[in-house]
Amino acid sequence: MWDLLATSDPAEVAGRAAVAFDPAGGGYRVPVFGRTLSVHPEGRRIMGLDPGGEVFLERCAGFFRLSILWYLLKASSLRPSGTLIRPSQLPGGDIFVRGSHVLPLDALAATYATRPHDFLAAGAALGGRPARYGDAAVVISPLPKVPTTVLLWTADDEFPARADLLLDATCSAHLPTDILWSLAQLSLLQFPQPASPGSVPG
Repeated sequence: MWDLLATSDPAEVAGRAAVAFDPAGGGYRVPVFGRTLSVHPEGRRIMGLDPGGEVFLERCAGFFRLSILWYLLKASSLRPSGTLIRPSQLPGGDIFVRGSHVLPLDALAATYATRPHDFLAAGAALGGRPARYGDAAVVISPLPKVPTTVLLWTADDEFPARADLLLDATCSAHLPTDILWSLAQLSLLQFPQPASPGSVPG
């Protein structure tokens, strides 16, 4: 994939993927969760340009680096439509709802069950913006043309908290379903989780 990207026309890639190309540095500048990563095809390296950017490369590094390369190579010229769909509606979308691939939405809901303001603050720290769904919702962008909406319904006397994740209907024009699953998983993992019992603060 690196070889294909290195031989691609930078202007064409940047236009399709809604990223910038730095001719002097020879790298693509890719917005990721409100920060910028620099992707250098010739040197086969991805670096964070903003404070905290390296975190996304260290956490779930393998499939995130693969996701970025896939996106730069395959993103179409389509812009997000604003129409939201459940991941299970994608071709082969049953991957999202079976076995070990089930997204950790229950854990997210439990973490923010009575803390919608903290949920929104966590989303804002990822470069997200609030949306009018559920009791609280935020739209974050793991990659420029893959807006991801995370929704929270807080707990009350009748029902436990619940969370959901929705994707733009155009997402499959940019990435295959398995890569979209990786990005959805990574998106949820960016929300701070409570420390496990006995853990030592970093």
